[in-house]
Amino acid sequence: MEDRVEQSGKKTGAFLAVVSLQMVVAWLVFIGSALLFFWMATVVFVEQEKKLDQAAFAFAADLTDPETTDAMYFITFFGSKNFLIFGSLGLALFFLVFEKWRFYSLKIIAISATTTLFNQTMKFLFGRPRPETAFLEQGGNSFPSGHAMIGGAFWGLLVYLVWTNVRPRWLRWVLCALLALWIFLIGFSRVYLNVHYASDVLAGWAAGIFWLILAIYLLNRLQRRLGRKVEKQVEQEV
Repeated sequence: MEDRVEQSGKKTGAFLAVVSLQMVVAWLVFIGSALLFFWMATVVFVEQEKKLDQAAFAFAADLTDPETTDAMYFITFFGSKNFLIFGSLGLALFFLVFEKWRFYSLKIIAISATTTLFNQTMKFLFGRPRPETAFLEQGGNSFPSGHAMIGGAFWGLLVYLVWTNVRPRWLRWVLCALLALWIFLIGFSRVYLNVHYASDVLAGWAAGIFWLILAIYLLNRLQRRLGRKVEKQVEQEV
């Protein structure tokens, strides 16, 4: 009996340690994202420093060839407005089929819609023109990158879903690493195609991650509150 209690205590302690570590990491990423965004805004609009953007364009130019360009056109599509609209709706409908995951549908739609609104508002307020050397004709302003911010939030949400639902640790890490690499490639494709400055992409990633963490926190609180209300109604009916 004592051995069982001891084992149970160890498991509880290990669980609390993991949860506490995840909370610390989430807070560090949350604060770090906010600081990165304000740093990029300061560099671009206050200091008007261009070394980072010029160095990124020079690095991308060294990699330019027809095959890489075709690959970047393909990758950049997965952060585009058309993909994110239908991708978000499709993913929401998928989770709607499973009762225990239905609240994920609300999270996906809410995060996608609010991130888009947030991004467009900031683009309007900052009003930074796009690079004149763009490979593609793109409308709208440049800062922060919508592909990096909205796409980062969408694919970042998949990272969160994988991390919280995939049980085998090795598979969870592999999938999250691949998704993180995919987010990076989508952002890099915008610099490679010259439709965004590197500072636009960094600011987009920062704002997208910041908003994603905040939205997940608020939606999780809403989910718990609604769950408690349902439990109380069931108890009253019984």
